[in-house]
Amino acid sequence: MLQLILFNVTNGLIIGTFYVLMALGLSLILNLSSVINFAHGNFLALGGYIAFVLTPYIGFWGALIVSPIITALLGFIVERLMIRRVYPRDPVYSLLLTFGLAFVIQDACRYIWGPNGLPLTVPDALSAPLSADLFFITWYRVFMVVIVVLAVLGLFAFLRYTRVGIRIRAGTLDLDTVSALGVNVGMLRSMNFAVGSLLAGLAGVLAAGQIGLNPNMGDDLLMPSFIAIIVGGVGSLTGTLMGGLLIGVAAALTAIVWPAASEAVIYVIMLLVLIVRPRGLMGEEGMLI
Repeated sequence: MLQLILFNVTNGLIIGTFYVLMALGLSLILNLSSVINFAHGNFLALGGYIAFVLTPYIGFWGALIVSPIITALLGFIVERLMIRRVYPRDPVYSLLLTFGLAFVIQDACRYIWGPNGLPLTVPDALSAPLSADLFFITWYRVFMVVIVVLAVLGLFAFLRYTRVGIRIRAGTLDLDTVSALGVNVGMLRSMNFAVGSLLAGLAGVLAAGQIGLNPNMGDDLLMPSFIAIIVGGVGSLTGTLMGGLLIGVAAALTAIVWPAASEAVIYVIMLLVLIVRPRGLMGEEGMLI
């Protein structure tokens, strides 16, 4: 029984880390640009497929670094060419635009790489289990958690100590004032979208090494990532981090006693949070960290 609980908690943490990376990227874009990016899960898939293409040439470690950067560049280009055109309009326009973009990216992945699943090869050392007793925990799972922790710490340091990060935080409070101070708001939004896409690309590489690649791989993570933002509190990255881990572990523990409710429990958590604390666990208007 103890091994079963440990197995499910471990799975919950792994799934929660994917939710965290996805939700943090979504939250960054939403907080600064008020864009609900339904294509975010497809940027995750792009990150995984780009890593699949690069791995034979630069290896897994090189793909882990380069693929998220390329995904960020693609996000930057998409924002500059398409999404920035709907900022002056009602937010429903950006929602519809990203919703349609999601189908375009998904079909492009299906056309280029096929509809069937593809494996992403990881180093043999990472495929080995920790021990005979903990055979269900591989070094790759530990590696994923470490990478996510480092990525989250790096994101928080970027927002707190760099000039661009400070401007992004200020823009979430009052974008008009930031613009009046001479900051190029258009470029700031583009760079912010690129950072969010980079996090999605990183999640895609890590997910591909764990569950493989398919054109729909981001869809299952997208809605829980939105729920993580709602549970944690819109506007709070720390709350988003807590929300992602909470729903991931809760779903895994529920699977022990009631497997059929493992997906429904995250919606129950969201409902309870909205009833008790409508702004989320750590939500506060305009707060980014």
